[in-house]
Amino acid sequence: MTQTMPAKDYAITFFYYDDIQRVVPFYEGTLGFELVLDQGLARIYRIAPNSYFGIVDGNRGHLRHQPTSAVLLTIVAEDVAGWHARLKAAGVPSLGEMQRGTYCEHFFFEDPAGYAIEVQRFHDPAIAALFR
Repeated sequence: MTQTMPAKDYAITFFYYDDIQRVVPFYEGTLGFELVLDQGLARIYRIAPNSYFGIVDGNRGHLRHQPTSAVLLTIVAEDVAGWHARLKAAGVPSLGEMQRGTYCEHFFFEDPAGYAIEVQRFHDPAIAALFR
């Protein structure tokens, strides 16, 4: 007998910080993420319909913060150049240059604690459609 997997509604990706209060202004102000829930030791943001991201106090959460991260949060947006201009105007110090690769145009930057973030757009409509 084959068992059917339950439906999946959405996902939340969490980054862990030594001091989450230090990065709150970056996510809420600079990136404009919408705060959905403040749990005290964690804050959960809506970054797109059914797309969520959270920051956690790495001294009290399920995991501990790491001095060097090995994860990447990618934000997919149609207006990559607009995002780049906004972050440049905000003075984000680790902002990389716009790049055009085989599949997408994109750029990278880091949050105040060194986590890597990318903004990208798939330039092939057929590939972009795979994620809608």
